[in-house]
Amino acid sequence: MAPKKPRSFAAALNDQIANEFAAAMQYIGIAVHYDSETLPRMASFFYRQALEERSHAMMMVQYLIDVGEPVEVPDIKGQQSKFKDDVEPVRLAHTQEERVGEEIYKLFELAREAKDYRAEQFMQWFVKEQVEEVALMQDLLNVVERSKNNLLLVEDFIAREAPGEDGDGDAPPEAGGG
Repeated sequence: MAPKKPRSFAAALNDQIANEFAAAMQYIGIAVHYDSETLPRMASFFYRQALEERSHAMMMVQYLIDVGEPVEVPDIKGQQSKFKDDVEPVRLAHTQEERVGEEIYKLFELAREAKDYRAEQFMQWFVKEQVEEVALMQDLLNVVERSKNNLLLVEDFIAREAPGEDGDGDAPPEAGGG
């Protein structure tokens, strides 16, 4: 029997595109929760995170187009928008960022093992980005857990600190010129 052919980077990146779009939709679900609780800064933070995840997916789409690989537009299942308390959504966001980090590291590893230098170079930005995203969600989770009895303190924290609002000029281009 012939040895199993390793999975291509393009196929794995298409799967990650689906994961990034799903993450964007989950962030919308979290934003809707905070919007319905009249916590506009928390809602805005997560709406912005949703746009960022969509951006990541579109960067991956553009990369596949640039290297002549097919792009698969994924179906996205519904995401959670109701939570038992106001800490649970941030805990979910933190867990999601940790999972995405592991997915990104596996993609980087796949590119390296395949000696696909273009893909490895492309993934370097995402590795750096995931370190920042996990740290951002850990910080927000710490603040939300300490302030769970008065989330207006979290609203003040977001207004004062503007977490996650510093863009990265070294980001890969997005499909559609985003």
